[in-house]
Amino acid sequence: MDRLQQAIKYGDARVESARAHDPILTADLMSVKLPSMRLSQRLRARLIVEIGIAFVGIVLFVSALLANQRWLDHHFLPSFYTPRSRYVLIESIVRIIIALIGAVLALVVRRPLGKFIACHPARALQISLAVLLAFPATEFVLRVRHRRVAMAEEYPAEVEPSRQLDSRLGWVFVPSRTGHQTVGGRIVDYAIDSAGYRVRGVDEPVDLDRPTIVFTGESIMVGERLTWDESIPAQTGAILGLQSANIAVSGFANDQAYLRLQAELSRFRRPVAVVTLFAPLLFDRNLNDDRPHLGPGLVWQPRVQRWRLATIFKFLVPYRSDTAIERGVVVTREVLRSTIELARSRGAVPIIVVPQFTPEEPEEREIRSRVLDEAGLPYVWVELDGSWHVPGDGHPDARAARAIAVAIANKLRSEGVSPGNESRKKE
Repeated sequence: MDRLQQAIKYGDARVESARAHDPILTADLMSVKLPSMRLSQRLRARLIVEIGIAFVGIVLFVSALLANQRWLDHHFLPSFYTPRSRYVLIESIVRIIIALIGAVLALVVRRPLGKFIACHPARALQISLAVLLAFPATEFVLRVRHRRVAMAEEYPAEVEPSRQLDSRLGWVFVPSRTGHQTVGGRIVDYAIDSAGYRVRGVDEPVDLDRPTIVFTGESIMVGERLTWDESIPAQTGAILGLQSANIAVSGFANDQAYLRLQAELSRFRRPVAVVTLFAPLLFDRNLNDDRPHLGPGLVWQPRVQRWRLATIFKFLVPYRSDTAIERGVVVTREVLRSTIELARSRGAVPIIVVPQFTPEEPEEREIRSRVLDEAGLPYVWVELDGSWHVPGDGHPDARAARAIAVAIANKLRSEGVSPGNESRKKE
């Protein structure tokens, strides 16, 4: 037995010696071993890549399923410019596209893409680097061609009523001029006096010594697409026989309207009322920080500067986080409450008017409840016929403006405001 084991060991030693001294045999063995190792590594790499691609596809598909309408309504706030039916349609189409992309990645593209990356890692790396470098390159080109990024609600100067930049408010109307706009086949004039208020004519500025109802807000209060006589301030003043001052500026959010009021109210010797507007469809505007804005505690903050690409993405995907929405609710409450206090400090009747085209959507009702009702803020709610829009536009027409003006006038009368008795009734 010992001799047999010695013979076997001797034979093994001879074979190993032959392998070591025979280059042809050694090369043959290595040529068999190396391809098998490379094949194993490629298969392993391909498997890892395919798992990653499948994971991305599954995440996209599941995200599209989980992003139901309730979630979308919460994080994509109602839009003043887009009807809800169209908004829901766009959201549904995007969800379907995302789900399809996820399914295609996981079921169709996964294998060929995984094979390409595993077999041509250098080429795949080059393509990945090219895609990544395209972002800073695009950002550089955008910064060179567009030195300044416009704010979300900022419009070019040629759009009437014309605006100019303002370091504290973001923008204001260009003073001492009259602009013209064709609306529904008629010419609408926007006369702006030297103080930047909309008036009937540039030669008829607001008399700061007369008893005045001061209106602040945005384009609805400005009376865009309406003549001066059709605007809410003009109709309210005509009903009560009092002068109205329209200090509203198109595109303003509630904090901008408050800052405007804060700067202008002291100029009026006898303000009898202050009217501001809150609309759930415009609440999203209050969350914008790409303009000068008020933060918690009504602390003024400059505009937030972002990458050009980030600005474009934010415009295309107006997602709002829970934190941003909650902050917007808190700040809007503070703004409206401070507007009331500012008006009362001057002996003026404060009014928050809330125009609502019927039917009121649940999302609009939730915003109204959270901002106004839960905070105990008093307001005048005005229901408007859903058809009372300027044709092809979301702004109220003359009929809707009349209904809002009547509601404001009735509220002011109940507070004792009338010609010759402009002061608020004492309780």
